[in-house]
Amino acid sequence: MNARSALKHLLTCVLLPSLAACQSLPDLAMRTDTAQQLAKAKGWQAITLPSTTFTLQGFGPPPARTYQTLSIYIEGDGLAWLSATQPSFDPTPLNPLALQLALAQPLGQAAYLARPCQYQARPDPRCQMPYWTHARFANITVDATDQAISQLKTRYGATRLILVGYSGGGAIATLVASRRQDIAALVTVAGNLETQQWVAHHRLSPLDGSLNPGDVAAALHATPQWHLVGQQDEIVPAQIARAFAQRAPARQQSIMVMPGVDHTCCWAEQWPALWRSLASHSVLGQP
Repeated sequence: MNARSALKHLLTCVLLPSLAACQSLPDLAMRTDTAQQLAKAKGWQAITLPSTTFTLQGFGPPPARTYQTLSIYIEGDGLAWLSATQPSFDPTPLNPLALQLALAQPLGQAAYLARPCQYQARPDPRCQMPYWTHARFANITVDATDQAISQLKTRYGATRLILVGYSGGGAIATLVASRRQDIAALVTVAGNLETQQWVAHHRLSPLDGSLNPGDVAAALHATPQWHLVGQQDEIVPAQIARAFAQRAPARQQSIMVMPGVDHTCCWAEQWPALWRSLASHSVLGQP
């Protein structure tokens, strides 16, 4: 089952959760193999990144060359829910879109970072459902991601970082960026940047235990930011990025609304051209 078919299958399961066919969603091994095959096709390697709490999964090229600037792509929430009321038992994504974006970056050095509890072949007792449901942006997950990012920075000999976050990974990228002094730029793709507004928009239960990226907007005043949103995105509409920007406009901040694009389609296909456009800015264009 390819990624597009799997996503259509998941939608059917969400709308009709009683269907026995929903039991045939790709299991952890199949979802992990999807990511590994994508990475292998570009000569990338799996990277294990332990923190003081979770162990995170990364992918990246062999560190054969040192780049001053490293782009790190942070995955979305993954398969967090099977339906509106039923959480998944494992948040490993069906369609690792942030990995596809990382592999499609045409200039500079890139690496990929999954979220805590994704791609974990061995059960981790700390991986409890709250960390991919209501506490998905908890301080403990932000800390673990921050530590993994530092390891990737050392691995590739970088001195500064560009954080690229997809969907919920945009929230994590924003929260991490507010804590570091080595962030050259923040780029989000369909990013959930103002979670209180997002919860209110969809009339969801509060994300108890999570941090709100909007609360750190002021700390990122000096950080160049590009927030890309899909004009047809009904999951994280453009108003969420605008709400974040209104909290504390940054010195250099752009919200780019992409026509014909929704939450998943067609970011990966357009990414090389989008990145080259972003790279026309000196911060993103330097190796």
